[in-house]
Amino acid sequence: MDGPAIDGRTHTFAFGRQLDVRTIRSADFNDGQELTERAVAAYIAKYATKGAETATGALDRPLKFAAELAQLDISDHARRLIRTAWTLGARKDLEHLRLRAWAHMLGFRGHFSTKSRRYSTTLGALRDARAEWRRAQAATANGAAPDTTYVLAHWVFAGTGLSDTEAWLAASLEPAPGTEGEPTHG
Repeated sequence: MDGPAIDGRTHTFAFGRQLDVRTIRSADFNDGQELTERAVAAYIAKYATKGAETATGALDRPLKFAAELAQLDISDHARRLIRTAWTLGARKDLEHLRLRAWAHMLGFRGHFSTKSRRYSTTLGALRDARAEWRRAQAATANGAAPDTTYVLAHWVFAGTGLSDTEAWLAASLEPAPGTEGEPTHG
C-alpha cells in the first residue's frame, strides 16, 4: 500500500506473511453454522488481545531515552515500532500527539480497546458487571441467596486499657522535655 511522502521520501506499507484477511460471514465460522454476535465478538477479542500482548511485549512504562530500547527484552518488530513512534515524536508538526510520551504503547494513548460512554460502555462498567456476575455465580454455587449476609468471624472481648508492657512502651515513647510540638519530619 502506498503511503504518504514524509520528508521528501515516499513509503510503501505492507503486512507480513502472517496476515489472514477474510470477510466475516456466517459460513466462515462453525462449519457453516449461523454466525452470532457472540462468535464475532470472540473472534475479534481473541485477535485484538493477541495483537496487543505480542506487539509491545512486556513494555509497561514510558521511555525516558531512546537508548533504553537497546536494553529491553522485546522483539525486533516491537523495537522498530517503538523507535518509529519515538522518531515521529520529535517532529514539530506531530508534537501535539505526544508520541514520545506514548512510544512504549506504539504512540497510542490508552488501552487498545478503550470504551466510550457515548457510543458503548466503559471498562469500569465492564469490571463492575463482571464482579457482580462473579459474586452471583459464587453465591449460586454455594447454594446461598445473593442478598444473604454471612458472618465469617466472631467477636470476643479482649479487655480495656494497656497491659503493663504496653504502658511501659507508651511511657518510653513520650517526647523529651522541651521537644513537645516539634515536627517529626522535615
